[in-house]
Amino acid sequence: MASTQVASEETRVASGARPGTTLAAVSVVQFMVSLDLTVVNVGLPRIGSGLGFSEVGLTWVIHAYALTFGGLLLLGGKIADRYGHKRVMLLGLGLFGIASLAGGLAQAPGQLVAARAAQGIGAAAVAPAALALLASTFPGGRERVKAFGIWSAVNASGGAVGVLVGGLLTQYAGWQWVMYVNLPMAALALALSWRGVAQDTPAARRGRPDVLGAVLATAGAALLVFGVVRTDQHPWTSATTLITLAVAVVLLAGFIQVERTTKRDPVIRLGLLANRSVAGANLYMLLFGGAMASALYFVSLYLQRVLGGSPARAGAEFLPFMLGVVVGSTLAVKFGYKFAPRNMLITGGTLAALGYAWFGLIRSDGSFLVDVLGPSVLASVGIGLCLAPAVSIATGGVLPHEAGAASGVLNSTRQIGASLGLAALGTVAADRTGHAITPGRLNAGYALGMLVGAGILVCAVLIAVFVLPRPAPADEAQKP
Repeated sequence: MASTQVASEETRVASGARPGTTLAAVSVVQFMVSLDLTVVNVGLPRIGSGLGFSEVGLTWVIHAYALTFGGLLLLGGKIADRYGHKRVMLLGLGLFGIASLAGGLAQAPGQLVAARAAQGIGAAAVAPAALALLASTFPGGRERVKAFGIWSAVNASGGAVGVLVGGLLTQYAGWQWVMYVNLPMAALALALSWRGVAQDTPAARRGRPDVLGAVLATAGAALLVFGVVRTDQHPWTSATTLITLAVAVVLLAGFIQVERTTKRDPVIRLGLLANRSVAGANLYMLLFGGAMASALYFVSLYLQRVLGGSPARAGAEFLPFMLGVVVGSTLAVKFGYKFAPRNMLITGGTLAALGYAWFGLIRSDGSFLVDVLGPSVLASVGIGLCLAPAVSIATGGVLPHEAGAASGVLNSTRQIGASLGLAALGTVAADRTGHAITPGRLNAGYALGMLVGAGILVCAVLIAVFVLPRPAPADEAQKP
């Protein structure tokens, strides 16, 4: 009875939409957000010299975006549910575009960091709103599998393309273009959304908004990301890091208590997190996000610092990784009709773990063809297989008025996982490398980081095996 009610309500929401245009708009949005997580990385040295950043201050070009994006995702999802997914996505796109223009025009470090923070705020609004529109437009069946397959391809390839585009733009056009590149994408997404995406009905406002819960959730998540990203300056065992993370845990615990007892409209219904599928998918994505971020980071450094490639060449050498994600996402669509999403997560996670373990064999006197190409293809195909099933599990069976909250939780989990994983693996690699900058010592650190990433992916596979519910025999195959 409940599932029939969910399906009928989702069908009602989706009936006024243009599915193809909605998918195109959401894909452009997700590609832009994913690209912006990596497009700046290759250009950091020239950004630092161009604007006069200190060595420590330069890291905040990355951290300002991660901090606001990861910290505000839960609030962004709730706002999208309350005021309408399309409306919030349009406003977020406008802010993202303006912030990108301001970043390209920046003349001082503080101006660029502020622009990156504003980009993160815009991304925290558009990401959950776009994913909620996708989930409600494609409520089930073959079209949902196909739509999420396309979404996962542009999502993961955006990060890989970001490395390529960032290298090319930095080397041949100037670092400012790693910011300006967002403008045409934001304009295209605005045009598609304005005319082609149906105006959805906001959730019924069942009371005054839970302001205290929103503040606690945002502050706790932001402080958690803040504590993690600063581990490059303050070690994990330092008093600064421990106190920061402890305060974050206290704030998040307070958020849970407020959500349990509030009589206002809660930021997120805790019963949503009690759902085994939603909880399992988020745990999987927490681990998966950390491992995925480490691949882009360590391999980029290996190609440039150990093998001696230029930024443009390193970006070009990420093309097989990008194509592998597309292939994996295509296979996820093809086999998604026949196999349960849980089984796809197990298969894809296992392939990705094997690819990361292979990366752990990189050599200081190696080459792209021998040491990078093979593991890039294996790991990226596994990643492509996993993204769409994870999103489908986390948002499946969720009522339209909670779709933004559910997607906000998933996006927040992935972003926090990426920050936690990258900081943890970066610490592991730095401990092995020490203060040496010789290719041999650097290579040892990067290889160890990738091996630990393989272990994290194995843990994600175990989550899929033991936490996610087994599909019923009737659901094991979805025949065309």
